[in-house]
Amino acid sequence: MTLKLEGVFPPIPTPFDADGNLLTEKVKSNIARWNKTGLHGYVVLGSNGEAVMLTDAERAALWQAARAAIPRDKLFLAGAGVESTRGCIALAKRAAELGADAAMFVTPNYYKAEMKPATLINHYRVIADASPIPTIIYNMPAATGMDIDAATVITLAQHPNIVGIKDSSGNVAKYADMIRAVRPDFSVIAGSGGYFYPALCVGAQGCVAALANVAPRECVALYDAFRAGRHADARALQLKLIPLNQAVTTRWNVPGLKAALEELNQGFYGGAPRLPLRPLGDEDRAALRKILREAGVL
Repeated sequence: MTLKLEGVFPPIPTPFDADGNLLTEKVKSNIARWNKTGLHGYVVLGSNGEAVMLTDAERAALWQAARAAIPRDKLFLAGAGVESTRGCIALAKRAAELGADAAMFVTPNYYKAEMKPATLINHYRVIADASPIPTIIYNMPAATGMDIDAATVITLAQHPNIVGIKDSSGNVAKYADMIRAVRPDFSVIAGSGGYFYPALCVGAQGCVAALANVAPRECVALYDAFRAGRHADARALQLKLIPLNQAVTTRWNVPGLKAALEELNQGFYGGAPRLPLRPLGDEDRAALRKILREAGVL
């Protein structure tokens, strides 16, 4: 199956009510607003979607709601990574049934001492063999405590049903190492908006960035400027967006992202994260508001 994985994709947050119950209608209304911004698609149940907090039934309900709201000309990427290969395959098949265009799998990490290159290569190949939709590797060292190396990715890129990697390591030199060796239609996707422009410069095809939830037009503008050869514009946008990117990633993470959506006053639903995560406090919200203003998104 051919899939062109390129562009700007927000890993959308999962809406809950005050008691932590899933709100599927809020998923649809949020996506309807993002659809007007030029985004190229969505990751539903990445790290920012609190994927590890959801049951399989909740994952399916969220994917179903998202599919109803995502236009067919935008990619629907389903986060389907769990610890077991068997579990990943089951989720890939469910995501396919519910209309996902591809499935993304974070590296298993609980038994990280055993997650040697040969183990990871086998894991991803077995998933790719069984998955009815294209598969994407997801490298997230900050959350998993492990960083998949370039040689492993280069080997996995030989599998026709592994179409790309979302790499959140921020190691642009590693991106270049992968890009020079993988097949032309294998996409390396930056995992954060903080280094989007440098990643594009070495050949990355796009980004999956929390930043794209709250600054979608700006992220798309950066991408379009790069593609048009307007490097000064792309660089200026990158520099302007770095403080906001940090705010909704390493500084305040999911609570910050959800608070930022509410602060935009554009009708987006943020809501509380699911326990044990807690909402952003008033003092932090005030600091976040200032960052949003300075980035020009308010």
